[in-house]
Amino acid sequence: MMQAWLILAAALFSLGLFGLLTRRNAVGILLSVELMANAVNVVLVAFGRWHGVADGQVFALFTTAITVAEAAIGLALVILLYRQRQDVLVDAATEMRG
Repeated sequence: MMQAWLILAAALFSLGLFGLLTRRNAVGILLSVELMANAVNVVLVAFGRWHGVADGQVFALFTTAITVAEAAIGLALVILLYRQRQDVLVDAATEMRG
């Protein structure tokens, strides 16, 4: 049964990586990063269950808390980008460097 969870996590991570590399929209990129983080959480819980300890679930909760903070900061940056450029494409963000 462990193999099925690892295949699911690999598929989720691959989809997230594909979205990260192909999206130009900042919201789509954030969603891709969240998908990759959820794949890591699946692996953590699966390995914790495999070894019969709750450490995997504890680590998954910790990484979920970090991911929520990352999403809040990322969405705040997206809102600022939209207010500045009236667009959420990442190309507009690279023009803001200076």
